[in-house]
Amino acid sequence: MVEISSSSSTDCFDSALDYLGWMNKTLEHELCFDIWNLEKEVRLLQTFDLYLRMCRRRRNHETCLEQDVEEKDVTSFRIQNLIKRRMPDLVFACSEYLIHSRLPGLTRIKSELTIFREAIKLFFETDIKESCINFLLGCYWLREPELVIDFIDSVSKNLAELRERNVFGTLKEKLMFWKSFIRFAMLQGQQLIDLLIHAEVVAINALRLISIWWFDREGEVRNETELQISQLIGEKIIPSDPQVRETYIHVLTASKLSRSSDTSALEKNKHLVVDFVDCLVHNITELLESCTSILVPIIFHMQKLLDGLRFLTTLLRHPEKFKELRHEMKTLIGVVVCDAAIFVRAEVAQVYPVTSVSPFGFPKTNELGSMDFLIENLIELESCNGADDSIAFPNDQIHTVLDHLVFLRSFLGKIVDQRNRNGKLHALWSRVMEVAYRAEFVIDSIVIGDKHEYLEGVVRDIQLLRTEIETYECTRHDTGAQRTNRKSFHVESKRSTPVLNDIVVGLDDEVKTIIDRLTRGSKLLDFVSIVGMGGLGKTTLANRIYNDPLILRHFHIIAWCAVSQAYSIRSLLVQLLCSICSESPDRYLEMDKADLAHMLYKRLKRNRYLIILDDVWEIEAWNLVKTSLPDDANGSRILFTSRVELQFSPDCNAHHLRQLTDEESWKLLQKKLFGKEGCPPRLIEVGSQIANFCRGLPLTVVIVAGILTNIAEDYWEEVAKSLTSSIVLDDEYCRKTLELSYSHLPDELKSCLLYFCAFSEGKMSNIRSISWFWISEGFVRKTKGKSLENVANDYLKALVDRSLVMVTERGSTGGAKACRLHDLVHGFCVQKIKEENFIHNLRHGKDPCRLTCLSNPYRGFYDINSKKLKTPEAMLSFPNLRTMILIQSFDLTVLDLESSLPKLLRVLILGGFDSVANFPMEVVLLVHLRFLGLEIAGMKFIPSAIDNLSRLQTLVARGLDADCWLPKTIWNIKTLRHLYTGDDSGFIFPVENLEVSPCLDHLDTLNIAIDPSSQSLQKILTKFPSIRKLKCTRSCESREDPTRTGDRILVFESLSQLESLNLSFFVGYGFKFPLNLKKLTLSRNHQPWSEISTIGKLPNLEVLKLLHRSFDGEEWEMKDGEFPNLRVLKLSGLQFCSWIASSAIFPRLEKLVVHDCTKLDEVPSCLGECPTLEMINVRRCSESVESSVEQIQQEQMDMGNEVLRIVIEYIGYTSSDSEEEEEEEESSSSETELSSEPSPSETEEESSGSETDSIEPSPSETEPLLLSFWYDMMQLAATS
Repeated sequence: MVEISSSSSTDCFDSALDYLGWMNKTLEHELCFDIWNLEKEVRLLQTFDLYLRMCRRRRNHETCLEQDVEEKDVTSFRIQNLIKRRMPDLVFACSEYLIHSRLPGLTRIKSELTIFREAIKLFFETDIKESCINFLLGCYWLREPELVIDFIDSVSKNLAELRERNVFGTLKEKLMFWKSFIRFAMLQGQQLIDLLIHAEVVAINALRLISIWWFDREGEVRNETELQISQLIGEKIIPSDPQVRETYIHVLTASKLSRSSDTSALEKNKHLVVDFVDCLVHNITELLESCTSILVPIIFHMQKLLDGLRFLTTLLRHPEKFKELRHEMKTLIGVVVCDAAIFVRAEVAQVYPVTSVSPFGFPKTNELGSMDFLIENLIELESCNGADDSIAFPNDQIHTVLDHLVFLRSFLGKIVDQRNRNGKLHALWSRVMEVAYRAEFVIDSIVIGDKHEYLEGVVRDIQLLRTEIETYECTRHDTGAQRTNRKSFHVESKRSTPVLNDIVVGLDDEVKTIIDRLTRGSKLLDFVSIVGMGGLGKTTLANRIYNDPLILRHFHIIAWCAVSQAYSIRSLLVQLLCSICSESPDRYLEMDKADLAHMLYKRLKRNRYLIILDDVWEIEAWNLVKTSLPDDANGSRILFTSRVELQFSPDCNAHHLRQLTDEESWKLLQKKLFGKEGCPPRLIEVGSQIANFCRGLPLTVVIVAGILTNIAEDYWEEVAKSLTSSIVLDDEYCRKTLELSYSHLPDELKSCLLYFCAFSEGKMSNIRSISWFWISEGFVRKTKGKSLENVANDYLKALVDRSLVMVTERGSTGGAKACRLHDLVHGFCVQKIKEENFIHNLRHGKDPCRLTCLSNPYRGFYDINSKKLKTPEAMLSFPNLRTMILIQSFDLTVLDLESSLPKLLRVLILGGFDSVANFPMEVVLLVHLRFLGLEIAGMKFIPSAIDNLSRLQTLVARGLDADCWLPKTIWNIKTLRHLYTGDDSGFIFPVENLEVSPCLDHLDTLNIAIDPSSQSLQKILTKFPSIRKLKCTRSCESREDPTRTGDRILVFESLSQLESLNLSFFVGYGFKFPLNLKKLTLSRNHQPWSEISTIGKLPNLEVLKLLHRSFDGEEWEMKDGEFPNLRVLKLSGLQFCSWIASSAIFPRLEKLVVHDCTKLDEVPSCLGECPTLEMINVRRCSESVESSVEQIQQEQMDMGNEVLRIVIEYIGYTSSDSEEEEEEEESSSSETELSSEPSPSETEEESSGSETDSIEPSPSETEPLLLSFWYDMMQLAATS
């Protein structure tokens, strides 16, 4: 007979388990199952009792009530008492059965087993609940490493008997890892308090969940419990939780830093290191075998890591080999293991868990558009490979993937309105997008030469997902679940909302007050600041003042500078110079800060100027530029706008901008929605209610107007309700309104809006450039009957109509030319792109290499110094990067590019190359590239390998010293849409074998340089049947030879689609223009004025710009009937004296610009009879011209035309090259193809010190781990 009642605690359980083991071997087979279950349950009690007996009170809980101390011991006593009470009855029943061998005895044993098990179950359900566990963890701890290890061992024994469930095997394996980790860290001599506490919490919670699962004999909560165990593994064991990860890395990092020359502990305990390394090896092997979605570039490095760890275990397991190691090598072993552990556990295990969580940080914006883009690419790829047998490609598998993706795309289209209201549909949506992105990555990797075998796993996953969805759809159809009565919230816009800056309500009194302060008072340099919260209209008010006729007359020079939170002295100076001189920022690239400051001082000296510094956040911005602003006691002024009141001078009194009244808000809302028509009576009540909810913030009003414009009138009440459910703070109220507006955007517009965050807050974006980006990214959907460029313009107009994008600069005919986001909209988008993984934006010298696989960005904008991109970990960190904009790379070399350019890029911009003279050949390996922008001053030619970029759509080369030669292979890139250069340079096309060269059918925009004497222009132009915008300049070489002139005619009549033409440096040549031409710019052609009659006959011409010496002669005599549709005429840098015209000219002229025509006597008075004239702008002309313009204004007023605006600008200096400021839209200072505007974060010492609002994903807390590991391994190898 086993004596139970007198046993100690340990003997109590051991004796009970020994007896149960004896029963299992001795008694009838029909009792074995019950006995085996009881054994498990006793072990659960034993483990919990072990914890109660070993734990000690925490120091900060020593003053707890005494009964708390007793409660722990009482619970332990009750556990032991339960065993001691039930075991004697069970032993007695067994003895009776063995003595008498009767069947009733067997029944009694079974009954005792059942009673025993029920008693244990009741105890766990009443005493070992979550609240009890939390109490114990709050007041007690095990503290000692050996006690924690013993407890983990005890929990693991329970798990070992539950192998029928995979989740328990995984849990046991992970607990064993923590055990080996603790022993390894102890060997390194580390303080482990945080680590031990964490391991203890994991183990005790694991024990609780095991008991819940075990005692749920009906299976009611077992699935839920298994899910909780999986969450425990994912959040607390695999270190995805930031705190867990921090604890883990802290211990390993400290172990590295505590590297000691004493290796005696290692020699005695090599087996502990081996155990830990074995766990790491197992983890890597498991990942490589079970996760098909591991990125291809990562696999190679993981395999090398695996080989290195296996080599290390071989050294440690063989005493002879270990003894042969030199002492220095032994000291490195701990460091190597720590590096490997940090990488495996903190990086890879987080990104590629066995639970198949997606490893990619793919964008969540416009997912249907991304799927459409992928399908289009696969169709194109399939057709290309079908026609070219030389490309080794798994065509059958590609076709299978394409077929499945088309099905999955159709499914997503059906559930798009329901997915956020149905958990199952939302999960299916996420899985479809994950597998689609994985397919895209693997296939694109194969295109660049990676292996095919990973495609099989993708095909399998897609097939399984399709089968699951087909089954789901059948069930869903049968139950009628797919039917929905929900109406679409979005309808086609019936109204066009004006631009944000076009409508101003309630600011007349404010404008008058500020203009009075600017134009009156002291002659000394003085300051005016406009202060108000975000969205209140400070910039709008300043812009109205900037364009006010009284201001334009009063000040000789007016300049605008957007400061924002991130700025540098260089960016501020360049902005001011560009604003004053209307020049491109490229002109100032080579100048240092001192030269820029001196130039600005000279420009302003002896002139009465107004400088507007917009969005100033701190006084330091003013301190950086104030020494460059002279005070000539002539009434110059500085106007600031700011959210905070700053003391720019001792007597500077801020003008606090008020909020709109309810009446003004309603008036503004009506103007935005209905213009002059007025609000329909049925909408007045709800409309005025909505206006009141906007709290007097103009930005909120115009954003709400954008929402109302694009929804059905039935939904206005819903908008009103959404606006009322907001918190009190106005900034956050504005953000809530933005969230509402964003939620109503079509998906493709969301991507387009968020793309503006690629640029610094407050920085203008050129319309053409941003549309090219959108097209290259695949945001713009193909629309029948429209070019992609026109569709992109429609997208931009839609964003402007919703008042999410502000038009900051207009072109000749009033169309949008440059735009930007309001700072509040920009801030909102910054948060949104973080949430949706849309862009990763690094500035202020942050190291992109610290963004390890954890982030794996899809788009990256790096406004940083290129030193940070010189190591191979950039490739490792960003294997799936599709967009890379790297500017200010002043010391980047060709050698750096090979390891720094991810191979799947679609958009690449490399700007600021001072140390690179030629085209970087590494770029031609980027076969997926669609947009390539380069700024390489010394680049003279494009290599013939450029045709490897068979998908290239846009090639931009800026900052060239001379024209750039294109190779013969350029004709092979059939996808080209835009070939663009800045300034006066152009691309020179090859002229050999033009007859057999293919056409560039999609080319839309071209800057070309030619030698007109070669007579090759006609042949070249036939290769561009779809060209719409052409800038044609005489090649630099032929310009330099004065003898190479002629009297020939350059014919452009064949270009039936041409709308915009720019011609320069064609001295001695005439032109024949296509009749469809809408815009014409001429410069330095020195034609006689008699030739202009050819231009006057063009029936569709709307814009004519005659720039520096485009025509020579003293008299321009116009003929009746010329320029029937001309809307804009610009004359600049012309030397004529007399302009003769009759009353029958310019019947539709809206705008006349006359700059630097210093010899001109007057503007024809008959312009006073032009009924459509809206503006005349005069700069640096004679007083007689100014007088004639004023007389025209008087005539217009007599005719009842009150809208004519006369702007006469007084500039107190003469530009050495006045034509530079006349550079038309093709090279506007607002363009952003490359680094056309210096970054606000150029240098640390220049910066304001404030953090930019740009996107900065949190860097990894670890070093570039693979490189660190292999560096240490190489040291090991070098010493062996």
